[in-house]
Amino acid sequence: MSAATTQLVLDLVGVFVFALSGGLAAVRARLDLFGVVVVASVTALGGGIVRDTLLAQNPPYSLRHWPYLVVPVVASVVVFRFHPQVARARALVLLLDAAGLGLFTVTATQKSLAVGLGWAGASMIGVITGIGGGVIRDVLLRQIPVVLQREIYAVAALVGAGLVCLGHALGQLHAPWLIATAVVVFGIRVVALRRHWSAPTARNLEDQAGT
Repeated sequence: MSAATTQLVLDLVGVFVFALSGGLAAVRARLDLFGVVVVASVTALGGGIVRDTLLAQNPPYSLRHWPYLVVPVVASVVVFRFHPQVARARALVLLLDAAGLGLFTVTATQKSLAVGLGWAGASMIGVITGIGGGVIRDVLLRQIPVVLQREIYAVAALVGAGLVCLGHALGQLHAPWLIATAVVVFGIRVVALRRHWSAPTARNLEDQAGT
């Protein structure tokens, strides 16, 4: 299997898993089939579309290649029909989601560096690509985005983006470095899930509520 084919397969696996998580959230919100397809699709493709738009690569890559449009629809139908089974396999979905986060963050940061962005801009686009679909999903479902309130998700993506930028600065941005970085993102996310880590929030808000 060529490197390009491998990249395509990994991308589509990530799209499928992100679509599963988005579709499951839509089912739980009691949306109809069309609503499930929409939410699943924006969850899977939203980050990449924002990335390509910010990099002035229009139309976005996923809209020019039909597999990226078909996979979320297939995932939506799977969730809509078999949502109890998908919900029971939540642990597996979360693991694959963590892998997708690492892959999407690394590839987006690398792509941003390749077009000449500095480390700050490339890191921002890497993080946005990793978390963007989930943020759009939660906004559509009228929820405060999960990544902004209680889970170590964006932080893991930021660490990964920073490592890609470091590899670029050291001239080591080759496959082993990129794979290792994706593994680091995956590891941070999985450990955070298992240990229920969250970023700190402001304290003493109860006192302010009474004023």
